[in-house]
Amino acid sequence: MKRFGVLLLALALLLAALQYKLWYGNGGQHEVVALRAQIATQEVENARLQARNDALAAEVADLKSGGAAVEERARSELGLVKPDETFYRVIDHATAIPAPVAPPATDATPAAEPAVTP
Repeated sequence: MKRFGVLLLALALLLAALQYKLWYGNGGQHEVVALRAQIATQEVENARLQARNDALAAEVADLKSGGAAVEERARSELGLVKPDETFYRVIDHATAIPAPVAPPATDATPAAEPAVTP
């Protein structure tokens, strides 16, 4: 019976050592959870960058396809106007910037002296 107790104690210690290594050792559960969080973050970043790359690839393909896309981009970004076209600029009054107004004269500023006629 004493041998059985020693064997049982040895197996319990071995199980405890293995559990410790599983939860707290190198490559344990805490590290796995942290790595899974990093993977999720990286997948989100990769998806964002892939969408950006797809948009850029579509834009490059559009620019390579013909002159219409190049002309459209030149008109919008560089203000291209052809020789026989008339350029009109429409200003929205709600978003127009008002002209600066001079501050009113105060007592601290000298008033203009009236002209004296001899």
